[in-house]
Amino acid sequence: MTPSMESHCLSFRDVPHTTKIFSTFLEDFKRVSPYFAHPPTESGVKAAAREVRLDPAIRRGVIEVLREQNRAFGADASTDRNLDRLAAGAVAVVAGQQVGLFGGPAFSFYKSVSALGWVESLARSGVDAVPIFWLATEDHDLAEINHAFLNARTGLERLELPILPSDAGKHAGEVALGGAVQDLVEKAAATLEGTSAGEIARALRESYAPDETYGSAFGKLMARLTAGRGIIFINPLDARLHRLAAPVYRGALDAAADLREVLVACSKNLEANGFHAQVKVSGVSTLLFYDVNGQRTPLRSHNGGFSAGDASFSAGELRAAIEKTPEAFSANALLRPVIQDSLLPTAAYIGGPAEIAYLAQSHVVYEKLLGRMPAILPRESFTLIEPGIARILQKFELHLPDFFEGRQTVRAKMERKALPGGLSQRFDSGEAALLELLETFRAPLKNLDPTLLGTLDAVHEKMLYQFLKLKGKAGEAENLRTGVLDRKERLLFDSLYPHHALQERSLSLLPFLATYGTALLDELGRFCGPGAAAEHTPQHHILFL
Repeated sequence: MTPSMESHCLSFRDVPHTTKIFSTFLEDFKRVSPYFAHPPTESGVKAAAREVRLDPAIRRGVIEVLREQNRAFGADASTDRNLDRLAAGAVAVVAGQQVGLFGGPAFSFYKSVSALGWVESLARSGVDAVPIFWLATEDHDLAEINHAFLNARTGLERLELPILPSDAGKHAGEVALGGAVQDLVEKAAATLEGTSAGEIARALRESYAPDETYGSAFGKLMARLTAGRGIIFINPLDARLHRLAAPVYRGALDAAADLREVLVACSKNLEANGFHAQVKVSGVSTLLFYDVNGQRTPLRSHNGGFSAGDASFSAGELRAAIEKTPEAFSANALLRPVIQDSLLPTAAYIGGPAEIAYLAQSHVVYEKLLGRMPAILPRESFTLIEPGIARILQKFELHLPDFFEGRQTVRAKMERKALPGGLSQRFDSGEAALLELLETFRAPLKNLDPTLLGTLDAVHEKMLYQFLKLKGKAGEAENLRTGVLDRKERLLFDSLYPHHALQERSLSLLPFLATYGTALLDELGRFCGPGAAAEHTPQHHILFL
């Protein structure tokens, strides 16, 4: 079932929690341009593509790993063809995300379709580019990825895998899902409805098995659901990739003090210009993690050397460790994109609001360690509204921004519209009659004393306020009698603004794909890429399915 979508746009200035640096990046890039190498435009991406200088040996080594990984994920011939193009010299448009349970929040898919949209637009302008998705398997915060929220007929359902004490501090891509995942897969499958429910459930069962890890299962699911679109997936945990990236790890270690100094200066500069530093840099920070006793541990400067947890190391010992076991090292948020772009011929990176904020700090790391930085592009952002939800919104004359104002605002509007038909009509006609009555006094009062018009307006406002308050109380009484509003209010918030945040940040896309099929991804893709945003600043899309 392919949806026929009606779309509206909302400025990010009107979306709660939008940071100043992100809104400025979108609306006034010149103000933040010192923190980025290229503007977020097609010309900016083309300029970055011309700067790509990837060592042929690194390209060959990475391609070898990618072919093996994508075969394991179950990627199809379209991915094979893009790997051939990458081997022949194509540049990359890269997106990435933590490997959340069952594909994570919906914006994981929105990053993918954003990358595809840019690749298609670049191809039309003569730039050979391929889409690559970086699986953030090195992250170790399992509490961020061990759950998924599926909006089911019975309400918002949280499905969660237990975190075993033995898995604490491990890379997500090394943590096996275990037997508990089978029950969660069946619970997720049971929530799916629609013509494609069987297809999505089958993809879940084929991807999420007890012996899979968060990383391998995520990669398999994404490869299945985006099949035919040529996305290349990369799991950075592979020891061969770490060996290829070893010079960057070594550079980050050797320049730890200098990098700390320029990053602290960058943070102060951001704050002086009214922005914020997304990643805190302290006087002992480095950009590296080191695996100690099986746990990913921050590496810090300490007494002329370094420490990780309770263990201490000299610079020489760490250099030797990078040479011998580079896979024991991983990057923090500021170094990770530099590692990525030392391995890939990245012309553009698709980032969300938080990523764009920390990339504003990473630019000094790029300059120091890589000598180039790709163009940074905002991912597309969506709220999807299904027909049943749209009908409720229309009935109560509600719009997405009403939900940003909180439950009181939404509830008040619902209560005013929730009265029985006859009483509701009497309130409407009474309101009109009240306004008409007060208006009949305007001309004679003006003739008598124009200063009385201000008093008339004040009386009008107070009377109307009290009248509407009575109408709301009546609606509240009606709800106590039926309970209908409670259910509809909960349904609306679960669907549109769960956990006081945009839908895309919590809800899984799987129920939508079950209803509308994976063709929904192509429909969303129509809103992605430079052509889609040519006439306006990137905005949040509200799509009625």
